[in-house]
Amino acid sequence: MSQFSAIAEMLSDGDAKAPAIGAPDRRDMSRGELAALARRVGADLRGIGIARRDAVAIVMPNGPEMAAAFLAVAANCVAAPLNAAYRADEFDFYLSDLDAQALILPAGAESPAREIAAKRKIRVIELAPDLAGPAGAFSLSVPAGGDVADAASPDDVALVLHTSGTTSRPKIVPLTQRNLMTSAGNIARTLALTPRDRSLVIMPLFHIHGLVGALLSSLHAGGSVFCPSGFNALKFFAQLDEAAATWYSAVPTMHQTVLARAKGNAEIIARRKLRFIRSSSASLPPPVMKELEATFGCPVIESYGMTEAAHQMASNPLPPAARKPGSVGIAAGPEVAIMGEDGLFLKSGEVGEIVIRGANVTPGYANNPKANAEAFRDGWFRTGDQGVMDGEGYVSLTGRLKEIINRGGEKISPREVDDVLMEHPAVAQIVTFAMPHDKLGEEVAAAVVLKDGTAATERDLREFAAQRLADFKVPKKILFLAEIPKGATGKLQRIGLAQKLGLSS
Repeated sequence: MSQFSAIAEMLSDGDAKAPAIGAPDRRDMSRGELAALARRVGADLRGIGIARRDAVAIVMPNGPEMAAAFLAVAANCVAAPLNAAYRADEFDFYLSDLDAQALILPAGAESPAREIAAKRKIRVIELAPDLAGPAGAFSLSVPAGGDVADAASPDDVALVLHTSGTTSRPKIVPLTQRNLMTSAGNIARTLALTPRDRSLVIMPLFHIHGLVGALLSSLHAGGSVFCPSGFNALKFFAQLDEAAATWYSAVPTMHQTVLARAKGNAEIIARRKLRFIRSSSASLPPPVMKELEATFGCPVIESYGMTEAAHQMASNPLPPAARKPGSVGIAAGPEVAIMGEDGLFLKSGEVGEIVIRGANVTPGYANNPKANAEAFRDGWFRTGDQGVMDGEGYVSLTGRLKEIINRGGEKISPREVDDVLMEHPAVAQIVTFAMPHDKLGEEVAAAVVLKDGTAATERDLREFAAQRLADFKVPKKILFLAEIPKGATGKLQRIGLAQKLGLSS
């Protein structure tokens, strides 16, 4: 067995003096300093009995310390980042389900996770930032350890995350050292990342998009990251300026928020010319892609990812290859195919379930044979997404299978309705969803946010949709909201929205 894990070896590769992690008003941490920190953390954890297959929960706000802590823990054992905004009952479930052997919290932080850990006799490790040191530097409240003699192998689990659990109990997704390094390499190649690239990390670092799509992919390519304390629309452009970033990755709702403040920051946009912008984790409406490209003067690369694939599955390529608005691109690492209900592969143009296989795909859900039996078919992982592949291999999503609206036997893709209504000049955001109906079972509804300074009525939007959609696809109820409820990572969520908005009985 190697003395170092795959992640630790990746951190040790390249120029030790090159920047790795930056943050506002801090000097950069170099790759050499980050590699040394990971080795020290590994020794400290081994010194208190944490083995390479033990799970260590991390409950930290976004920022350079969270980035460094994740990398250091994942390089030595099993990192389990959790959303710091969880309530006590959520921490109770996740810490128990993970069988966490330790919990890392900011020193002195008040968190319900602390009380839950005490109740469950989980060791609490306090993380104290070293503000005199480089961005991300910290110490742990444990005795200094010795050498790390128990390095993780490529097939050891490095990261565990839970599925969203929107329709069922959340499932544990274990991702191995090999899964993570494969996916990070796939993303780096897709985006042609180099040591000169620097990513502004605004996605949460308890989410696969932030952890792999921005952080690990950058470091895999020898580049660096700049980690503010989360996404703040008021500070985004100042952070972009200070970071001298060459790219950032985000979900569509974040891109739309950025666009709303772009006009007042034209000077920064011109000075900090981005090489590209990446979008993932939800479908990017073509009008938003068009506006982003016009505003920033760079290509917008929409990609397709999910936790079980260690993030990336498909991506639109960089120019001069074609980017297709409304498409999530071509296979970008794993094999991607469209499968019918009978398990047979479908031809281009035929709609079915998107399936994948490759070295980035999880070996299977932890302790859940039933879920694994349902998720894997003949060695292919079933994504649960419905889609279609064109003759050039570009994949377009038509919806989540569980989100398809069944209106009296008529199957409606919410994404199709979204795309039509996003073309209305007054619509800034929309999410189409199913609401209960006593005779049809489900009916089509939509929640809409209008652009500032515009006006539209429910009748206006229904008439607009009726010109482009069959009658049964036109929303029967349209709600106008100041903000659409989102999940913890900024994604718009269809399932359960009718209940949240008071439209279910």
